[in-house]
Amino acid sequence: MLNEKEIISLIALLDDDDDEVAQHVEKKLLSLGSDVIPFLESEWGIIQNIEQQQKIEDIIHRIQFSFILNELKKWSIIDDPDLLEGILLIARYRYPDLDKQKVINEIDRIRLDIWLELHYDLTAFEKIRILNHVFYTIHGFKGNTDNYHDSQNSFINNVLDSKKGNPIMLAIIYMLVAQRLQIPIFGVNLPQHFVLAYKEENQTQLLNDPFSNKPKLDYKQGKVLFYINAFNNGAVFSKANLEQFLIQIKIEPKYEFFEACSNVDIVKRVLRNLVVAYEKSNKQNKVHEVHEMLAILGEPPLHHFEDTTPEDGDEE
Repeated sequence: MLNEKEIISLIALLDDDDDEVAQHVEKKLLSLGSDVIPFLESEWGIIQNIEQQQKIEDIIHRIQFSFILNELKKWSIIDDPDLLEGILLIARYRYPDLDKQKVINEIDRIRLDIWLELHYDLTAFEKIRILNHVFYTIHGFKGNTDNYHDSQNSFINNVLDSKKGNPIMLAIIYMLVAQRLQIPIFGVNLPQHFVLAYKEENQTQLLNDPFSNKPKLDYKQGKVLFYINAFNNGAVFSKANLEQFLIQIKIEPKYEFFEACSNVDIVKRVLRNLVVAYEKSNKQNKVHEVHEMLAILGEPPLHHFEDTTPEDGDEE
């Protein structure tokens, strides 16, 4: 690692008249990784040249994006990777300085409000009634119908702040809260509208610490009791309703449309929605970068399906 004086001298050479020198300097700075970012940010505030500032911003972004790709790769090969960690990596793509603890604290705040109302001899439907009351009425979460395709709907920190999101991000927050209370709610990768499944409860799960940040729940275990539409105030519906929805949108029913999906599948779905959001706002550089993130997770670069608007996509 170069010392501070050497790094600052390197940054100054970004404005060299010789393009070959400038490119070599840029390559060297990129090779230094995240350790060089504080120096770049400091110099950015001093430099007056707008073009040089833009170069510095671009180098910072490329370093941060490379970090995200590396972390996403490491996350994806973990056995049963943690959903929140994956969603935070997506949020850090847009908000590199995201405060992870602030996100965790907000999830814990919602969870505590629900826990105070729960007792574990309640039926599954009674638990959902309490969860819905706290989540939608007290905390005020709702679907972002005014800006449905806004990219901000795909970043958990923004949805926690605004209380508005798309179907999958509302479902993710709902699920994270529920699972931290040992309530077996999981995502279902339904075409055009992401929903949740409530599965049979396992008594050994209920004995675990309800405030564990690593809930011991397995999406593969147990049968689905019913489904939940997080975009529609937690409305409960049956398998027959789900089958009718697939008929309505002319999609052949498949086994995976009725069963809980993995956390990797959920993160892929968030990224696919982010591709659509950036395509609609004509941000092609970001479209390309999100495709790179999908490729890290094994998703073909041009494959995505879009969650529909509320009018077209609701199964209710």
